[in-house]
Amino acid sequence: MADLSTRYLGLNLRNPLVIASSGLTDSVHKIIELEKHGAGAIVLKSLFEEQILMEADYRVRKAEEHGGLFVEYSETFDYADVHVKEQEIGNYLGLIEKSRNEVHIPVIASINCMSSMEWTSFATRMEKAGANALELNIFVMPFNMKNSCESNEKTYYQVLQKVKKAVRIPVAVKISPYFSNLGRVIMGLEENKANGVVLFNRFSSPDIDINNIKMTIADVISSPVEMANSLRWVALMAKRVNIDLAATTGIHDGEAVVKQLLAGATVVQMASAIYKNGPTYIEKVLAFVSDWMDEKGFETLHQFRGKLSQAKNINPEVYERLQFMKYFSDYK
Repeated sequence: MADLSTRYLGLNLRNPLVIASSGLTDSVHKIIELEKHGAGAIVLKSLFEEQILMEADYRVRKAEEHGGLFVEYSETFDYADVHVKEQEIGNYLGLIEKSRNEVHIPVIASINCMSSMEWTSFATRMEKAGANALELNIFVMPFNMKNSCESNEKTYYQVLQKVKKAVRIPVAVKISPYFSNLGRVIMGLEENKANGVVLFNRFSSPDIDINNIKMTIADVISSPVEMANSLRWVALMAKRVNIDLAATTGIHDGEAVVKQLLAGATVVQMASAIYKNGPTYIEKVLAFVSDWMDEKGFETLHQFRGKLSQAKNINPEVYERLQFMKYFSDYK
């Protein structure tokens, strides 16, 4: 029988299927169910810097409306800011502690941050609460035309550097594909001591309702076609960096898991498929991977992980371009 066990961020996992940071992992009850049906590890729903800042701002505005602020620089500003942060981080630390007490699989804390502000102290407290590792979901979208590419990238490195100096637990960085030189950024994260990189963030996307002529939000659930980009970059970076690569977005079945492992992923992260099919679906996905390995004669993941990566190709950019030309010249 196939052995699905693996290591990710220095942690022992019974299999490479990690439940991604989402509403699936925001309560102990849900996490227990995910472990019960076979999850190899879970990433807790992120603590959002943006959400904390917005909540603090909301409380300040409500205080102003009700006469709670009498001078422009009232201490109420500081109180609302500190109180909201402490409340949010307190709830999150409680989730970490309770989860670690109830399940045996690794529990990875997640911080969604836009800056290098106070995440050092938050990360330290998460480590003390018992998190096995930390996923930094860094959110610097390249929409500010005044910022250079180098400036945006520097923010990622600054956040990582500060957190790595503060904690001993392993740290992965979850990034978007929106970089002018993505491969160089991934290498830069390795140079700045990241233990792993998660490819890729999936952002809320806009859509247009042509009947009511207004902006709307596209489907929050991913589709299988969205896996292509992470598959490409996992294949390009596998064996070119000595850190773990986690693939996410668009991974909806066992076949997708096998593809990512063949490309070189250390683990895969899944959320949308579990939302659609429930926690029991984990068992079906893992059964497919196990059966496929038995059929192909692989006893361990190590025997085929990265088998189809492009590490031996001297110029992967040219390779991809030639493939594009080849396939479309044959297209009728």
